[in-house]
Amino acid sequence: MKILHTSDWHLGRTLYSKKERKQEHQAFLEWLLATITEEEIDLLLIAGDIFDTATPGSGSQKLYYDFLMKVRQSGCKNVIVVGGNHDSPSFLNAPKDILAALRVTVIGHSAGDLEDEIIVIKDDEGTPVLMVCGVPFLRERDLVRFTEGENYADRSKRINAGIQKHYAQIAALAVEKRAALSCDIPIIATGHLSVAGGKRNDDDGVRETYIGTIEAVGSDIFPEAFDYVALGHYHVPSKIKEHIRYCGSPIPMGFGEADQSKCVYVIRFEGGTRTIETIRIPVFQRLASVRGNKESIRRRLETLKNEGDSVWVEITYTGEDLFPDFSQWVAQQTENTSIEVLKLQNRFHLNEALAFEEANASLEDFDVEEVFERLLEHQGISEEQKEELREAYKEIVDGLNITD
Repeated sequence: MKILHTSDWHLGRTLYSKKERKQEHQAFLEWLLATITEEEIDLLLIAGDIFDTATPGSGSQKLYYDFLMKVRQSGCKNVIVVGGNHDSPSFLNAPKDILAALRVTVIGHSAGDLEDEIIVIKDDEGTPVLMVCGVPFLRERDLVRFTEGENYADRSKRINAGIQKHYAQIAALAVEKRAALSCDIPIIATGHLSVAGGKRNDDDGVRETYIGTIEAVGSDIFPEAFDYVALGHYHVPSKIKEHIRYCGSPIPMGFGEADQSKCVYVIRFEGGTRTIETIRIPVFQRLASVRGNKESIRRRLETLKNEGDSVWVEITYTGEDLFPDFSQWVAQQTENTSIEVLKLQNRFHLNEALAFEEANASLEDFDVEEVFERLLEHQGISEEQKEELREAYKEIVDGLNITD
């Protein structure tokens, strides 16, 4: 048996709520179909967060269903989809009976009967070859009832205990079912949750799975009966243990992942031996995060221009000098190039705003000259530049004070 582990597609995802990612997702799914064919994959596991929102648009739905229709043509005869915290369980489950005709098993949420989460995979002769415990994202209501008046620490323990109990019970049931089949087949599990040791980025868009300060669960919640655990939720590929892994998202979720290598895992069971191969996903749309003073930003943009690739960038100015025409300057630097700027941030002005925000004194306590002097002092501007700025500021104030 060869299994491909993928997760966190987040179909419908945008960058900064304005840049569509449909072409990237389309390119990934075409690559995935080709990889499934080339690697002769028997089972495709999608470990949650197929969609970015609970109400995906028609374009995202079409990508998903078109892909599932084409999987059979690629030679893969079994697909298991489990819901993530971004997915709507009812939306995923709605077509499950129709998709079952394509040998696509959908488990949008935990319905309470563990039998519904256990799938026996058979070969062409009908012989069992693998058992999958398809555990979706476990919502709090799936685990235990809310206890009124409990604190966060008690709630955290209750949720963690509920998750651990679910995996313990489903593993025990899987072992029992395997014994009844009288064949020593591997047992693998899925999970969409935060496991200690998983990696994150600041702008990865990963939502906390539970309200409050619920810590990640330990990897010891997965019983030894599991020969592999296919995790979803975190977007950075992470090896918790050799057989417990996050494959991560197939495309960068934000600029913090711009230089991150993306992958899927291929797990093979043969003759009682398990091997795990990492297959790198190509970059379908390059992202770049550019930070620094004016000169360093200029050099970096020049390098990107010379490389000639289509690249989406975010640019953060962190210099110590005033840069009032920052956006116009960037527009000039990137004009008639393959660089598309999606976000600009001027740290000088941001710090200036924060300084006012944190001040205890009211602006009404100062006159216009005092406010400007405080800004000059706060930013540590050189004396030479201060004089130039004072003269320019005075001209502006005098012009505002002119009366007819």
